[in-house]
This record gives sequence, structure tokens and C-alpha cells, in this order.
Amino acid sequence: MMAAIRASQLRQDVTLIEKNPTLGRKLILSGKGRCNLTNACDLEAFLKRFSGHGQFLRDAFKKFFNSDLINFFEERGLKLKVERQLRVFPATDEAASILRILKEELSRNKVRVIFKATAKDISIADEKVTALLLEDSRVIPADKIVLATGGVSYGFTGSDGAGLAIAQRLGHSIVNLRPGLVPLETAPSHKDLEGLSLKNIRIIFTDGQKKITSDIGEMLFTGFGISGPLVLSLSGVVVDWLSKKDKITAQVDLKPALTKEQLNSRLLREFRVQGKKDLKNALKSLLPTRMISTFIKNTGISPEKKVNQVSQYLRQRIVDSLKSFDLVITGARPIEEAMITRGGVSLKEINPRTMESRLIKGLFFAGEILDIDADSGGFNLQAAFSTGYLSGENTAIL
Repeated sequence: MMAAIRASQLRQDVTLIEKNPTLGRKLILSGKGRCNLTNACDLEAFLKRFSGHGQFLRDAFKKFFNSDLINFFEERGLKLKVERQLRVFPATDEAASILRILKEELSRNKVRVIFKATAKDISIADEKVTALLLEDSRVIPADKIVLATGGVSYGFTGSDGAGLAIAQRLGHSIVNLRPGLVPLETAPSHKDLEGLSLKNIRIIFTDGQKKITSDIGEMLFTGFGISGPLVLSLSGVVVDWLSKKDKITAQVDLKPALTKEQLNSRLLREFRVQGKKDLKNALKSLLPTRMISTFIKNTGISPEKKVNQVSQYLRQRIVDSLKSFDLVITGARPIEEAMITRGGVSLKEINPRTMESRLIKGLFFAGEILDIDADSGGFNLQAAFSTGYLSGENTAIL
């Protein structure tokens, strides 16, 4: 949509091909229906949130960055707001507000939209784009085409990899597709804790040699393992480790604000006061009630043991478990369930200053079809808007 808007602003005759009966199906779902459309951090901090390929986007961000995107919507009457971690949302808290502005702008600039149309192939002559071929045998003549078909995540929205297949047929290399921002599976899965959210915790993922440490934040137990912001944020690295068949462990620090010594002192104080209580009752001030039984089982201590029977050795075991409640990561959920697709059209074959193919004149790329991916927080959507804007602009340059 952004590519079509920018091209049409520059007086190009633009046709937007939409597979669905409506525009923006994936956009409507983003940010849990609220659309976290960008992040208000500075350019250098922004680029660091991309997994290895952030520098490719430098030109796109210089052309159209977060402040430009914010102005785009606010100048058209939609107020935006900045929330924690500098995440930017529409003030309405509705992704539909973002979509409404985009649709109005498409209409204002007389972009022709063809719905329920599936791209089948691109016709090439003398290494130049000449037409788009649709599944229903229609041929749309074009001297510039922007492929912005997304990855393969959330396939029910239309992102089924068709654009990637077209790019590959045209000679482009496709970097291995794998899930990003995806929940992880654990052993055991702790189904008894499904739905329990742990706040103000930290996770260290390790393969025995390397380790990555999360910020302090939130984790969610699921029926198959773990999810939540901290897990999703680091899941891309974990998925790459899993491909090497390494044993991956998630060490959950349930009390990151306290050292082991401070925790031990706190337990000593509380155990003195609650000496006659069962251990499972004495831990209610430290852990969510639903987690206590699982936690004690993890330490190997009887939950019925009286607090005044807990030795220094057992107390240390409790402290150790509070600082490292370990889960073995056995896999990731399928790529269809991932928020984003990692991998895509190789950036080596795309001009970062224009988003045009280095192989075929008149062929441009934008969004998740590219081999770029980032953390959650508005970074991926900004990349989509920016590459869309840049590709659209360059379709107007002869």
C-alpha cells in the first residue's frame, strides 16, 4: 500500500494487486489489533534491532523514517501515541485506523485496486519487466513491478510464499526461511502452568557454550512451552541454535533484582517467622500460587516439609532454583505460527538505495519478502513502510 501510494503521488499509473477480498488483513492483526506501526528510538538504536542486516535499511530509513511515518498519519488526521519502550500506536488503539488512512490515500491518488487476484508470474524481456501474469490468465502490462507479498508467516492472511517463488523463478536467491518472533517448545511442557504469566523476570538461553540474556520483562507458559515478549524477542537466535541440534536451556531468573545472597537472607527472615508452615505456603510471598507446586517439585524437596525443617543446603537449593528455573528447549512452533518470517530474497541481489533488483530492471521489492527481520516493537512494520516508500518512489524514476 505504501509503495502504491508513493508511486501514485509521483504521477505514476498504479495498479495494486490484492489476493484477498479486502486490504490489510495482516496489518489489522498487528500489535494485537492495535498496530504498533513504528518505534520512536533514534536511527542507530533502530538499526541494532535487526538481526544482522540492519545496515541494508540505512538508505530506506534516511528517505522515510519513523518521524516521517508519524507525520504521514498525523497530517491526515490520525493522532498517534508513544508507549513504553518507545512503541508507537494510533491513539484510537485500533489497527483499523491505520488501514483507513492508507485506503483513503490510495483512493485520493487514484490507485486502481484489483481484489481476489493472485500473481502467478512476471513476464521478462531483455532482462526487463514487461507484465504481471495472474492466476486467472489476465495479463497486466507493467514496466515497473513491486513485489511486496510478505513471507510465509500467518499464511491465512495471504502470505503463502507465492512472491518468493516468483522471485526464485526469476533467478533470485532465497535465504533459508525460518520462524522469527515465535513461541518455543519445552520439555517438560508444564501444561499445569498454561496461561500463567511471569512478570519482572529475566531469561538466559544457552547452548552450553554461547548464551544470550534477555532484558527484564514478561514470559508466558503455554500448553507446549513458553512464549511472551522475552521469549519471542530472542527466539530467532534460539531457532538457529536448534538447527545445529545443540541442547538449548532456558534459565529463568525469577528474581533478577536480587542476588543469591539477598535471596538467602530474605528466605532466612521469612522462614524464622513462618517456621511451622509447610514450605508450599511459605513461598507464597515469592512466587505466583499456581507455580509453587511445580517449583518445589523442581527442587526435589517435599512441599509438605515444614519451614523449620529446611536445612541450609535445601534453602540454597531453593535460592538456586529462584535464580535459575531451568527449561530444556526442544523446538520452536511452526513458521506458520511465527509473527515474522526470517530469511527471504537475498539482499546481495537488491540495490539498497532503490530496492530494485540487481538482476532484472524494473523489479522492486518491499517488506517481509526481503531477508530482513527485527525484534518486536514496531521495527518490522517501519521496515515495511520504509522499503515500500523507497521502492514506490523509485518506480517513478526513469
